[in-house]
Amino acid sequence: MFRTTSGRRRGLLAVLAAMSLALTVSGCGVDGVTPEDARENASSDRKGAALATGVDCAKAKCIALTFDAGPGKDTPQLLDTLKAEKVPATFFLLGRKHVDRYPQVVKRISDEGHEVANHTWTHEILTDLEKSEVREELARTQDAIAKITGTKPTLMRPPQGRTDDTVADVSRELGLAQVLWSITAKDYSTTDTALIRKRVLDQAHRDGIILLHDIYDGTVPAVPGIIEELKRQGYTFVTVPQLLAPGKAEPGAVYRPEKG
Repeated sequence: MFRTTSGRRRGLLAVLAAMSLALTVSGCGVDGVTPEDARENASSDRKGAALATGVDCAKAKCIALTFDAGPGKDTPQLLDTLKAEKVPATFFLLGRKHVDRYPQVVKRISDEGHEVANHTWTHEILTDLEKSEVREELARTQDAIAKITGTKPTLMRPPQGRTDDTVADVSRELGLAQVLWSITAKDYSTTDTALIRKRVLDQAHRDGIILLHDIYDGTVPAVPGIIEELKRQGYTFVTVPQLLAPGKAEPGAVYRPEKG
């Protein structure tokens, strides 16, 4: 997507991502709910019910793979890897030039059991927008995804992890919980597959949420090695909803793991 004639856009996203280093997963000071808190605070009805996910992350050493800003040209290769390794992931999809350009890939992500989530329409920084503009960024992507998969997402990730009360209010209106991260390879800054792999493995921790981008050249080739090593270390890969279960992501709330 961000190659040849789209090179300027790729560069813009890289600059925006780099600007977020000081914020990383700060959420601009908005308090976040950890996966452990989500599980412990689940209603008695949900706690009493059997885990529909088949994974109990209160007992298992769980970690969630998430991918932002796709789908892109390499996403089918990534899906092949995830299918072969029987690893579920959560995809925070970008609307313009992604969801609308690769509808068959969006459908495949959904059909193969991955969690389909929202990463806005144009990757605008939501905290810089008026409330109506925030709603447009999120609602337009909701509708585009639902048109392809038949279901609107329940999770979103604000670009750069920047959120505030206005973003939370709109997310609540649209039925979207906000999901941040605790592990990042900063793959927007390098095409070095070995470095991307090392950065993820160095930060890995129980209940972690890994942030990667399936649009950058070095990332998808790094995934098999990441999966292999984390499995060797005893991790169980889950989607974000599985990580929170029996808790459930509440619209408007911010979910953010503590760093390991």
